[in-house]
Amino acid sequence: MSKRLGELLIRENILTPADLERAKEDQRRNGGRLGEALVRLGLVDEQDLVRTLSKQYGVPTVDLANFEIDPEVTKLVPEDLVQKYRIIPINRVGSTLIVAVDDPSNMFALDDVKFLTGYNVEMVLAAPSAIKEAIDRYYDSSATLLDVMGNFDLDELELVQDEEDVDVADLEKAVEDAPVVKLVNLILSDAIKKGASDIHIEPYEKSFRVRYRIDGVLYEQMRPPMKLKNAITSRVKIMANLDIAERRLPQDGRIKLKISKNKDMDFRVSVLPTLFGEKIVMRLLDKSNLQLDMTKLGFEEGALKDFKEAIHKPYGMVLVTGPTGSGKTTTLYSALSELNTPETNISTAEDPVEFNLPGINQVQIHEEIGLNFAAALRSFLRQDPDIIMVGEIRDFETAEIAIKAALTGHMVLSTLHTNDAPSTVNRLLNMGVEPFLVASATNLIVAQRLARRICPNCKEAVEVPAQALLDIGVPSDRIGTFTCYRGTGCANCADTGFKGRVALYEVLVITDEIKELILNGASALELKQEAVRQGMKTLRMSGITKLMEGMTTLEEVVRVTVKD
Repeated sequence: MSKRLGELLIRENILTPADLERAKEDQRRNGGRLGEALVRLGLVDEQDLVRTLSKQYGVPTVDLANFEIDPEVTKLVPEDLVQKYRIIPINRVGSTLIVAVDDPSNMFALDDVKFLTGYNVEMVLAAPSAIKEAIDRYYDSSATLLDVMGNFDLDELELVQDEEDVDVADLEKAVEDAPVVKLVNLILSDAIKKGASDIHIEPYEKSFRVRYRIDGVLYEQMRPPMKLKNAITSRVKIMANLDIAERRLPQDGRIKLKISKNKDMDFRVSVLPTLFGEKIVMRLLDKSNLQLDMTKLGFEEGALKDFKEAIHKPYGMVLVTGPTGSGKTTTLYSALSELNTPETNISTAEDPVEFNLPGINQVQIHEEIGLNFAAALRSFLRQDPDIIMVGEIRDFETAEIAIKAALTGHMVLSTLHTNDAPSTVNRLLNMGVEPFLVASATNLIVAQRLARRICPNCKEAVEVPAQALLDIGVPSDRIGTFTCYRGTGCANCADTGFKGRVALYEVLVITDEIKELILNGASALELKQEAVRQGMKTLRMSGITKLMEGMTTLEEVVRVTVKD
């Protein structure tokens, strides 16, 4: 199969002979099939692989994302067989069972299914990732949160109440109770399955709730009994190596879970003492979902060209701005990924380091021992750097060192918390940085937001009044030239109508005219007007572009951007 598949991909101009050799070497090292190695190395798109296999074996393909499988059909094939061969039964027609596979050469799988079920078996081809998702969805061996909650015998659990003197031994004993361990594990695994970015575990006076942030919006998932509050909190703190006896001070930690053979998931844990107990927020850091391809982030063509030009300059500063959770880190990591070559020395100071990037020297900030952004920056300048990334410019000292580094032959990337790109200039001036330093050091400023993307499974056209479009800033000559869409809600998007997010960008190039305005002490409004005159797209304009392209909805554009 390997030889024929490789030859076919080369013949179809999907693969080069050199890439094929690379994939075979990876296959020899890591095992698995050639197709897996090709997809793992990013040499072949999964859909191209499926199309090529379909052509090679004459097997029809199926898109499982758009396919609802009858639970009665999945019951026909046991889970251990499904997991062993990575197949899934999708339909039954009379005495024939149709099974989706990702490897049409594996006849053992079909023979076993035929022997166990007594049905004639026909195969169709699907993408490996789609089969994995379908197995997770239809063969979920772990109980749901509701199932587990129904199985709790609350009388068996005697947990510590809200006294000042905490008996750590009692807490540790309560934490080891199987139901508590099981519930916390389920909260974590359920959040991963639902694609959440954060988990909030929140105690109140008479209630206790768990919420997930999915695509930027919080959804309540469950309300565990109040009796379990301390045990759940302590279990999470133990997993994150935190002090369970300390309940008056904020604490930060990290949990690392192994999900499968090749996949780990990190949770960044923050514990905050509130009036009625400790609130826990866990940020899910999934490296496999980290998007480092700039072309897929959401930049418009002109903005991407400006951004790439700015980061490829030999020196200067590029700033990415926006509120927490607006994707600034992803944009910076994608820039670093683009710049990461064997000839460059890249150092980053981050708080915290979210993802490990090979070939880049990443430093974790520790304020308590004096290792802040300014101290890290000073040290970097003695380490012969080419490119420096500072997690955030928070004060004059950091800003001053970063700007001096940018003026002395280094490329500096950093973030700031501002509402839009032009107001970043005023923020730096307010910190005490001189206007001439800002004007001469800064190459480009990017402001960004994340809007929810319409679910492709349940996307449908919708009529939007022309006045509503005019009100948000759509040019009158564009009314009627595009179609608006919305998601109706389906199983794929948990009935929200949205799946995933797309970034909106405002890219301010510091041209000679903008520099002149900065030196003359111009306001953010004047800077914005000049930038728009020069062709800058504001965040609202970027949102309108995504609306016209059918990626997001009018409501999302209004939710994440303000009118110009």
